[in-house]
Amino acid sequence: MNNWTLNSDVLLLEGLKVTRRSSFPAFLLLLLIYIFIMVSNMSLMFLILMERTLREPMYLLFCNMSVNDVFGATTIIPRLLRDIFLPSSERFILYNHCALQAFCNNYHASVSHTVLMIMAFDRYMAICNPLHYSSIMTNRMMVNLSAWAWGSVFIMVAILIGLSVRLSRCRWIVENPFCDNATLFKLSCESILINNIYGLAYTVVLLGSSIGSVTLTYLKVATVCLQSKNNVLNSRALQTCSTHLAVYLLLLLSGSITIILHRFPQLSDHRKLVHILLHVAPPALNPVIYGLQIKVVREKLIILFTRNSKTASIIQH
Repeated sequence: MNNWTLNSDVLLLEGLKVTRRSSFPAFLLLLLIYIFIMVSNMSLMFLILMERTLREPMYLLFCNMSVNDVFGATTIIPRLLRDIFLPSSERFILYNHCALQAFCNNYHASVSHTVLMIMAFDRYMAICNPLHYSSIMTNRMMVNLSAWAWGSVFIMVAILIGLSVRLSRCRWIVENPFCDNATLFKLSCESILINNIYGLAYTVVLLGSSIGSVTLTYLKVATVCLQSKNNVLNSRALQTCSTHLAVYLLLLLSGSITIILHRFPQLSDHRKLVHILLHVAPPALNPVIYGLQIKVVREKLIILFTRNSKTASIIQH
């Protein structure tokens, strides 16, 4: 049995720890959340791309977030749904699939930071340098910034996962609902010093640049708003920046809690739950937060609910 576990490409995935009685409610809740994530994000993307007035840099950046949210949710939720009704002893996953899922999970989380950094830069240009905004934030600039947000992270995450994949394995049980980089190198009994050094550098660079850029952006925006007596400008700045800040803090909080809980093995069940929420809550809340900010979206929602209420009243009468 020991030789088989050392040489096999098949791993045992813990999945969600749910009782038989709670399996169906958990499945239904996750399924509804996944459907909501897909419908809300894809609807927001479709509306932005189809509505001519929304083809502006800020709204096109929303599309980046929606694409990343759909990608992140699809990475883990379908697999969780499949494993819920399987006995814990039968939740197998191929090592290659586990490594791919780990890459996608880290890629999704990292792209969220880089896209939000670009959005912070966009808000800075719009509020602090409005006269040059249209000449700088062109479609070509948006493509270049988006390519940087996705491309730079791809390389960084590929190296991160590559360092874990190179290790030999002495364990075959993934102590997590799904695969991520930490679960990959925990399968090995070799020294993971290089992994820790690169992982620390990766985290410092990503979070440092993310927190630093967002903090500096809002300090600049706050300075401009305090010096300006234009109530319209201040109101618009508050509306757009509060939305961006809410999404950023949600991402930062959920990610930080996960990292902290990794240091406390006795809280492993809490960490697993938070880890799932990290990939579920932001993708579900982002389209709501951003969508309600867009006037066209609010108007269409009002028309939709008004039409439904009128239809319901006609049916009743």
